[in-house]
Amino acid sequence: MPSFSNASVQDLPLHQDEAALPDILAAVLEESAHFLATLPQRRAGAQPPLAESLPPNHYRGGFVRGTSLAYDREFGEGRGALATLKHCIRRFDEVIVASSSPRYLGYVTGGVTPAALAGDWLASVYDQNPQGLRWFGDASGRIEYETIGLLRDLLGLPDTFHGGFVTGATMSNFTCLATARQWIGARDGADVAREGLHRPIRVYAATPHSSAVKVLGMLGLGTNSLVRVATLPGREAMDVEDLARRLDEHPGEASIVIASGGTVDTADFDDFRAIAALRERHTFWLHVDAAFGGFASLLPESADPGKDLFPGGRLRNWEDADSITVDNHKWLNVPYDSGTWFVRRTHEAHQVASFQNGNAPYLGNAGDQYNYLNLGPENSRRLRALPVWFTLRAYGKQGYQDIVTRCVAAAFSLGEKLAAHEHFELLAPVRLNVVAFTVKGGNQKLVDGLLQRLNDNGRYFLSPTFLNGKAGLRAAFVNWRISDRDVTWLFSELQHALLSETSPAPAPPPKP
Repeated sequence: MPSFSNASVQDLPLHQDEAALPDILAAVLEESAHFLATLPQRRAGAQPPLAESLPPNHYRGGFVRGTSLAYDREFGEGRGALATLKHCIRRFDEVIVASSSPRYLGYVTGGVTPAALAGDWLASVYDQNPQGLRWFGDASGRIEYETIGLLRDLLGLPDTFHGGFVTGATMSNFTCLATARQWIGARDGADVAREGLHRPIRVYAATPHSSAVKVLGMLGLGTNSLVRVATLPGREAMDVEDLARRLDEHPGEASIVIASGGTVDTADFDDFRAIAALRERHTFWLHVDAAFGGFASLLPESADPGKDLFPGGRLRNWEDADSITVDNHKWLNVPYDSGTWFVRRTHEAHQVASFQNGNAPYLGNAGDQYNYLNLGPENSRRLRALPVWFTLRAYGKQGYQDIVTRCVAAAFSLGEKLAAHEHFELLAPVRLNVVAFTVKGGNQKLVDGLLQRLNDNGRYFLSPTFLNGKAGLRAAFVNWRISDRDVTWLFSELQHALLSETSPAPAPPPKP
């Protein structure tokens, strides 16, 4: 029979922390407030590595500053939460970048609204595992269901879609395309979830996000199942006529079409209405990947400076899709990790067939109730709905219209400054919130050097891109804190970095 160790239970750090929990939470609150208060002064880009100490055979090119990230496997008998908090601050405070600040413009990374932060903290305190709407346990499933309704209303989607929360766009795409795979199998008289893939399934897309391509491999469809459709001249949007020709080559064959609701490099949109119209002649599942572009539905057409750049309409007829992917930790500005799948309710049976827990009687019968454990890949699910619920209740549609409008205005402002500059040029028109640009006449080495210098400086962080045969830089505006001042300072930093990169004498730093 197991027995206690010689140490008194009350002397163990875990039990001491139970009594000290209010002090621990107060200390974490103090550190959190300090971090957020100093966000404007913190580095947006990682500090260039000075020294490293990582495990054997570990990739050694990461961002490590000094020896604070030396590989540490020693934890002994434990030091307690307060001492560990101090240890954490000592080791990691200087290397955590300000990714939630408006100066972090790489990838498509949002910040965290105050209400979303409050909801996220409570999600950890409550520690729920959302499951069904009428099963024993807790009410967190109902919170998720209600929040999906709020998010659906925010985006202007009809209630013919149901939805759920996952970690992000990758797992949202996974959920949607797994359901598509099952739907195609059912049309062919096969149960893919039980029997495996019965035939190759073609997947058509013009400019798919890497996560969607990754999912094809995860689902066993294979990345080679992707059929690349031509894009319109000078754009990343799909050439629907080319899609029609490719579908005509395989008459009567059910397939999948992935349409872009905001491409990563230029925020371009496919023509959903024209694509959906092809279903009069062809059978395919239409999936719209609108990870960040879905929130463009909040931007009034009359106030959209890029409205003439979308002949097919920015999000017109996206409700004709069978499934939609949205990322909440982008433009909704909730903490990582949070994404949402939307699938037509008419496909619920195919979704349950893909994800049901058929050998778990303790979870109930999948056909008896609405249970998120039978609608997606995860059985262990954080209450990701709560930060979304908090921020939507706190700021409403008007608050998010303001965020989206300011971000789009910032992108167009930066684009205008770059287009007017003698040494910069746009790689594509600014269509929404993403600006892709390069140095006029610049080669790969110069552009890489400029990006490295800008990011090493630490005040801003941008990511690289490659468009139309040219290397470039890319800035994506999705942060709720964005202002005109950020654009002015960024443009000044870009000019200074370019001058420093091309001049033998160091250029004086710009004044904020």
